[in-house]
Amino acid sequence: MSKQTLEVGATIIISKPELNNLLKNLSDLDYELAGPQVKDHTVVLGPIESLAELPKGYTSQEEPGKYTLISTGKENYFDVTSGPQTWKKYFFPPRTQLMIFQQDPDKSPTWSMVSPVEELRRYALIGVRPCDLAGIQIQDKIFLADNNCDPIYRDRREGAFILAVNCTEPCGTCFCTSMGTGPKAEEGFDLALTEGKDHFLIEIGSEVGINILLDLDWKAADVKHQKAAEAALQAAREKINLNLPQPDNLETELLSNLEHPQWDDVAGRCLSCGSCTQVCPTCFCWDSTDKTLLPGDKIIRYRSWDSCFNPDYSYVSHGNTRPNTRSRYRQWLTHKFASWYEQYGSSGCVGCGRCITWCPGEINHLEEIAAIREGEPS
Repeated sequence: MSKQTLEVGATIIISKPELNNLLKNLSDLDYELAGPQVKDHTVVLGPIESLAELPKGYTSQEEPGKYTLISTGKENYFDVTSGPQTWKKYFFPPRTQLMIFQQDPDKSPTWSMVSPVEELRRYALIGVRPCDLAGIQIQDKIFLADNNCDPIYRDRREGAFILAVNCTEPCGTCFCTSMGTGPKAEEGFDLALTEGKDHFLIEIGSEVGINILLDLDWKAADVKHQKAAEAALQAAREKINLNLPQPDNLETELLSNLEHPQWDDVAGRCLSCGSCTQVCPTCFCWDSTDKTLLPGDKIIRYRSWDSCFNPDYSYVSHGNTRPNTRSRYRQWLTHKFASWYEQYGSSGCVGCGRCITWCPGEINHLEEIAAIREGEPS
C-alpha cells in the first residue's frame, strides 16, 4: 500500500478487483449500495453488493425511440450508458407517504394528523454518470431551497455517497457536451472513476471519499495513466454527434415563438404519454392522493410522480389550462429549456438523451428546437 497522503483533489489508481473492497467498505458503514445492472434487456438501477452485478461487457445502441443492449465481450464494467431509470428515485421516490390522518375512537369524529416515520436510509450510488450528477444538483435546487425545503428529499439526500463514473462510451442520443455536463464529472461527487483496461483512476472529491479509500491497495496515478484517461474522455467528446447550439439563448428564442407552426407539427407525432418526463433526471411534477383504509378511520396521503403531459395535471376548477397535446408539449419544452433559467438559474436539461431514446413517437427534441429557432418571433 502506498504511504503517500490522500487528499481531496488527488487522483489515485487501483486495480479493478480492488473496487470490491471499496464497495465492502461502504457496506460496512451501513450504506445501501445501488448501481446499474442488466435486467429485461436494458440497464436498471437497483441494490448491488459486488462488481459481479455490474453490467460488465455491455454497451447500448440508442436513437430516437430505439434502445438496444449489446454484449461486447469486453472487460469494462461501465461502458454502457444509463437506461430508462434515473437516480432521482432514491431521493425523490416515485411514491411515498406524506401524512396519515387517524380518527380517535374515543373522541369521534376527532381526527389527528401525523407525519409518517420513515427509517433513515443512507444510499451509496455507484456509477453515477456526469449528466446524472448534474441532474441531482438541479433537483437539489428544487427540493433543498431555503424557503421551501422538502424533508423527504432532504433526509434521503443528506449523507448519501456518490461514486461517479466518467463517460468514455457515450450513446447516440447523448448531448452532454452542449449542456456542459459531461463526459467528465467536475464536482458534487465523493469519488469519481475513469475506467481503464485493467484499472480505475479515482479522483477524490470529499473527506468521506478519503475515508473509504484508506485501507485499499492504491497508488498515486502517474502521468501516463492520467494522459490515457484524458485521451479517452476527449475521444468520447468527439463521438457525441448531437448538438444544441448556444443553449443559453433558448429562453428568448423559444418564448418568442409560442405560435410557431412546428408546435402543431410535433403535436401530431407526440403521444402525450409522459415517457420523456418519467425518464428525465430533473422532472419533478407530482400529485397527491388520499387512500382511505377500512373501516374508514384512517387515511393515508401519498405523493406520486406525475407529468405535465397528463391531461388531468393541468385541470383546475374552471377547466383545463392545457387541453391538448400541442399546449402540453409546448409547456414541457419551454419550461425545460427556457423558463427554468428564471426559476433555478440554469437549464432543466442535462443532455442525457433519455427523452429522445425512450420516446415512442421517435421525436428528437433537438430537431424540434432547431425548427422553432428558424421561425420569426411571433
